[in-house]
Amino acid sequence: MVNFYVMGTIALITDYGKSDWFAGEMKGAMLRIAPDATIVDISNDITAGDVRAAAFSLLACYRSFPAGTVFCVVVDPGVGSDRAAIAAKKGSYFFVGPDNGVLAWALTKEGRYTVRRIENSALVLPSPSATFHGRDIFGPVAAHLSKENCFDAVGEVLPGIVELSWPAADHDRKYLLGSIVYIDHFGNAVSTIDRDTIKLLDHAPTKVQMMKFGTELPLCNYFQEVASGQGLAYVGSAGYLEIAINNANAAAIFGLQVGDKIKVI
Repeated sequence: MVNFYVMGTIALITDYGKSDWFAGEMKGAMLRIAPDATIVDISNDITAGDVRAAAFSLLACYRSFPAGTVFCVVVDPGVGSDRAAIAAKKGSYFFVGPDNGVLAWALTKEGRYTVRRIENSALVLPSPSATFHGRDIFGPVAAHLSKENCFDAVGEVLPGIVELSWPAADHDRKYLLGSIVYIDHFGNAVSTIDRDTIKLLDHAPTKVQMMKFGTELPLCNYFQEVASGQGLAYVGSAGYLEIAINNANAAAIFGLQVGDKIKVI
């Protein structure tokens, strides 16, 4: 049997940014524990404290990683408080982070998972600071998980995690009503309506309406089905319906925000 814990992969999502030393120092602490680990930055540019953006980023991409990957997600506005520090296992993946909803969508949307409270002092740095749990707690636990099968030693099993509400798509087989859940670097607005939900309609939809403007956009397969500067909707690479403008920033031009409603017709 292949031991996927040897030279494991650690994937990071944080709001630490690029201008400070925080993400780099966290990686240094992990490499002292697991020097053979491969550390991948999914993103260190999550807006400060934006738990929902981090949760969606993880949901959108974790399945593309190899078996045994440890996802360390540190967007933690409650750092130093009594919120729990947790590690979870789902299938062949591990997840480490604060119990504030940041892991919720990846863990709960499908499949079973086991979650443990981080309690084993041997897996974290001595005398953890109150404000840098990424370096002192989450990073070290992720590093240990990446090199050895120590999940059972992390701490007690918890009955569940802090949930993060997912705006459900409303439909009556003639339309779908969803909302924007994430806006990416290009200004594309990702909705809560996924590819399978679109199949619930009793017809092949052709348009998506931005509800606060009443503007209708064609439902396309790729950007260049419309002229440069024109808007469109399409199912993106993460499997969710998105709104974009060919060669422009849709969120800025349309004034779209997380929570805005869209309607598939």
